Amino acid sequence: MTYNDITQNERTLSGTLALVMHLLFFALLVFGVSWQKKQSDSAVMVDLWNNLPPQPKIETPPPPAEVKPPPEPPKPVPKVETKPVPKPETKPVVKPDIALKEKLEKERKRKEQEKLEAKKREQETARLTALKEKQAKEAEAKRHAREQADALKQIAQQRAAQAAQAAAQEKLMNDYIDRVGAKIRRFIVEPPNLQGNPEAQFNVIQLPGGEVLSVKLTKSSGVSVYDAAVERAILKAQPLPPPPKGVEFNDVRELIIKIRPEKK
Repeated sequence: MTYNDITQNERTLSGTLALVMHLLFFALLVFGVSWQKKQSDSAVMVDLWNNLPPQPKIETPPPPAEVKPPPEPPKPVPKVETKPVPKPETKPVVKPDIALKEKLEKERKRKEQEKLEAKKREQETARLTALKEKQAKEAEAKRHAREQADALKQIAQQRAAQAAQAAAQEKLMNDYIDRVGAKIRRFIVEPPNLQGNPEAQFNVIQLPGGEVLSVKLTKSSGVSVYDAAVERAILKAQPLPPPPKGVEFNDVRELIIKIRPEKK
């Protein structure tokens, strides 16, 4: 309660007491006047009844003092409505140890969640890395298989070409040796009474111009006379025929010549 409220209450109480006192005084005054009037009426009645015993003389009270009108009561001061001050929201009081435990629990859960997410990211990264490595290995294996297949195909083609070239070269060499053998046969003087078809084999080394550098019997026909006749024919057949086109001289510098009386 404020100071103004206390002062207002005191003023109201004082005014009320003053008003009550004035009313009491006014009631007393009215009662006195009424009582005096009754006494006057009684005196008149005494004059009329002479035989009644004398009445005791009643002293009349002095006239009442002038009664002042009561002061006007103070006007009530209008009350000023005061808006209730809203009470601040009171948060539930949490004990420090409980709050600390809750904070630690939240922190623990947050760290566990972060670890779980980090582990998931690591697993996903490892899975993607393994997948990329697998794909790279598969691609490398396919590339290596293609390279091997291409290499084998190329080798087969080279071998086929080499085989074809060797076959062609061999054919050229056989044709050349046949030409050399044909020329040598024209100079062979066969011995009389030669039986069978014996074969004599010679190693012949020639010079670039076809001249015979050396002749060596490597396999006898079994008839020495026929072997000697073939050796003389080789020397008489020089210069030997030149190698055909596509055949190098180094390939025909040293020849293995097989001679029979009858060509098979």
